[in-house]
Amino acid sequence: MFIDFEGIDGSGKTTLSNLLAARLKRLGYRVAHAREGGELQAPAARRIRDLTRDSRLLELSPRAEFFLNLARDAQQLDEVVAPALARGEVCITDRYLYSQLALTGGGRGLPAQALRPACELAAQGMWPDLVVLVDVDPDLARWRKRLGKLQSAKASDGDSRKGLAGAGLAVRVRESFLEMARQDPQRWLILENNDVPLRVLEQRLVDAVVARLEGRDVPVQRIVPAPAALPTEPTTVESAEERFFQALDAVEVREPALAVWMLSGMPGLPAHQRRLAFAERYPALTARGLLGLDDEAAWTLREVLAPVAPAEVAASLAGLTGPRATMLRERLYAQAPAEVLAGLKRDGSTQAWALRERAMRDGRLADVLAGLSGVDDEESWLVREAGMQRKLYAEVARSLGGLATERADALREVLLPHDRLAVLRSTTGLDTPVARGLREALAGKAMKLVLRSLTGLATEEAWALRERGAPLTKEALDSVDGLDDPRAWKLRVAYAHKWPSTVLSSLKGLPLGPHARALIDKVLSEQPGRLPVLRNAYAVITTARHAAPTHTRVPRVDAEAAARVEFQG
Repeated sequence: MFIDFEGIDGSGKTTLSNLLAARLKRLGYRVAHAREGGELQAPAARRIRDLTRDSRLLELSPRAEFFLNLARDAQQLDEVVAPALARGEVCITDRYLYSQLALTGGGRGLPAQALRPACELAAQGMWPDLVVLVDVDPDLARWRKRLGKLQSAKASDGDSRKGLAGAGLAVRVRESFLEMARQDPQRWLILENNDVPLRVLEQRLVDAVVARLEGRDVPVQRIVPAPAALPTEPTTVESAEERFFQALDAVEVREPALAVWMLSGMPGLPAHQRRLAFAERYPALTARGLLGLDDEAAWTLREVLAPVAPAEVAASLAGLTGPRATMLRERLYAQAPAEVLAGLKRDGSTQAWALRERAMRDGRLADVLAGLSGVDDEESWLVREAGMQRKLYAEVARSLGGLATERADALREVLLPHDRLAVLRSTTGLDTPVARGLREALAGKAMKLVLRSLTGLATEEAWALRERGAPLTKEALDSVDGLDDPRAWKLRVAYAHKWPSTVLSSLKGLPLGPHARALIDKVLSEQPGRLPVLRNAYAVITTARHAAPTHTRVPRVDAEAAARVEFQG
């Protein structure tokens, strides 16, 4: 029997496919997993996958990407799948040719009827007996994916080629998968992975697959969890806190690490009490979730967690200045130099330079550059010159963040042939000739980064790009974070149904005025049971109610760039 798992990134298909393989083996079946442990078993297929994920290949067209992905699947088929089936084994794949139809047709927009003949050629008539579609809310999938990267120490600001298109790609791919499932209900089994514990999903999946293996009919296409009881009263600004923490209780039962992560950046006593309850079990995640918090409770918790999670505590200091932050950085430098130095952005103080000079003596030039954005004194330019001599082009480019001078743009021009995406990231919130030229050149190749680079901008060019990007991906709404502009409100209202979580997160930093309250109530009434929506609504509300005094606030663009991973859905 040939079983294929499909789903968007972060859906849980890799985890579930490996769980199924292990359970079937324990039940006595001979099983081959073509992507056991998340790694393609055919070496040539692994090489091709690396190529298709390489974000430096911006000119790689959707058509060329499609044929490369077909080659990967064909190699897996010839080298792993077909031999396993010939031996009479159950063969499980994590992605097959359906993924290429969903990505290139649904996601990239090429006509599906033109893609199918090539897929038939690659398949050589060998299609799965059962396709398990692991279906999930795309916003929730992003939360899980980011959490997984953090827990596996793979967090970075890099993107795959798919990631560069923006989060809207996953929405379109999911819709394509669901349409394929509707058209072939006997072959496809839909497994919802939104709010059911993993062990329950695993058992339901095993039962369904064993029924197929034993020749018993599966009566329904969709394995539907018991519906969650929706509140009898509508969720509003006033009731958002209660509803969010009720939802968080349910998350804690099935995914406690995700519950910790969803508290990231939230001020206020209720969130703090939850963090205290999690601190012993999840010290690193709890510490990282303090990013942007400058109240007494957050500082006390940093002191408690510093001995056991020094890197995460240091990372939580990003954007914070003052004696307390300086003293803690100095204490943590020996254990977490990279995180300490990265948190010095926009800080040209004597104390910050003392840490940088210490790091230079320690040979940590790349880490110094990582925390140099927004600093425009002569010492900073000497460090950038040293970075150029060492060919640390991406690090130098990122050190130019927040700098709109002719000198900075001249260096960006020099860096463009080496790393266009790093240069683009350095233009966030800037309206310079290089920034405008890059956005125009890369809008069709790196939509996500182009749109996010508009954060804080209210130029005509910025609004035109947002209006162009909003139907395709949520990052158009990311870029209006904190903007109290009529055009920003118009964009929020127009896309509140399409990108509800992101529309809410874009309100962070704004007061709870009539427009904000009406929009939050509207989104909550339309999406009453979606966890990412509840989370972002409450985060906006509690942030507005606990707004820090002006002298402790971080500049808007830099703060959003630092905290986006923690906040947005």
